[in-house]
Amino acid sequence: MTDFIHLPGIGNSGDTHWQSRWEEADPAIRRFSPGSWDLPDLADWIAALEQSVREAETPPILVAHSLACLLVAHWNAVTSLPIGGAFLVAVPDPSSPAFPAQAASFGMVPQERFGFPSLIVASTNDPYGSMSYVETRAEQWGSELVVIGAAGHINGQSGLGGWPEGRALLKAFENRIRGENA
Repeated sequence: MTDFIHLPGIGNSGDTHWQSRWEEADPAIRRFSPGSWDLPDLADWIAALEQSVREAETPPILVAHSLACLLVAHWNAVTSLPIGGAFLVAVPDPSSPAFPAQAASFGMVPQERFGFPSLIVASTNDPYGSMSYVETRAEQWGSELVVIGAAGHINGQSGLGGWPEGRALLKAFENRIRGENA
């Protein structure tokens, strides 16, 4: 059985967000819990992620949204803990005018290739990150890239509901990881 850890972005994921909907449908999914969702501190978020991964029974798949995608890159640069992979949705660009000032500590994004499989899911009209930025990150991190069309920031305001297409992408990603590790 695969462990999944949800990593919401700044402000946490509300009731209409696909992460919350997925957790309602599958109580086995855990959500990491940093000290503050609204005033994110990079060191605190890294420590919270490290703790969540340490508590997993098997190397987990991280399911990150927005700012938490940048967290995964920062965490990757400092951890020695294994994970199964990272499913990264709506990677934001810290130089974007829409990027929240209170998340500035996440801005110097590591460019190192990840030591685990990763998949970036992107929208063509995400106000927080351009396609060129996301393509660069995918290349640097060694991530597969799936573009789902115009879906905004792929969040609760995007009208995706439970986002069954996203669940299917995650399941296919999980199956590929299992096949590689078999």
